[in-house]
Amino acid sequence: MINDKNENPEIILLLDNIRSVHNVGSIFRTADTIGVNKIICVGTTPTPNDRFGRKRKDFAKVALGAEDMIAWEYLDQMKVVKRVVDMKKKGYEVVALEQAENSRDYKEVKIKGPTIIILGNEVDGVSGELLEMCDIVAEIPMRGKKESLNVAISVGIFLFRLLD
Repeated sequence: MINDKNENPEIILLLDNIRSVHNVGSIFRTADTIGVNKIICVGTTPTPNDRFGRKRKDFAKVALGAEDMIAWEYLDQMKVVKRVVDMKKKGYEVVALEQAENSRDYKEVKIKGPTIIILGNEVDGVSGELLEMCDIVAEIPMRGKKESLNVAISVGIFLFRLLD
């Protein structure tokens, strides 16, 4: 399926227990600018609405309206594996942006069809269970002393390289 913003394949971001509302709001904003089709917020990942269904001001301050522009859903932690299995059966490729033994340089990653991109939380990264389901694990090489980038920055770098 081709999205209506460009001719890139359908892209779904799966946010695996990302804790920071500011990071998630920033991911929504970046995702909208590049034409991501949907965001799935999993487990402890904040959503644009609070538990009472009201818009979160702290989220909206960072997302700047992107939360109203991009489709999203919340998925309980217990249902995420089944969803990914079902989507793989429908032809989705599953890519994690993560530091792992089997990762490859993000610049080498090419996608051809509908793709789920999994982003992990700020401390533990993508869960082992989800990593095992991935067709590709992409990594942005670090050249300085820090071991990783902020998740919102990482996804921006990856998406613009992948889709632009």
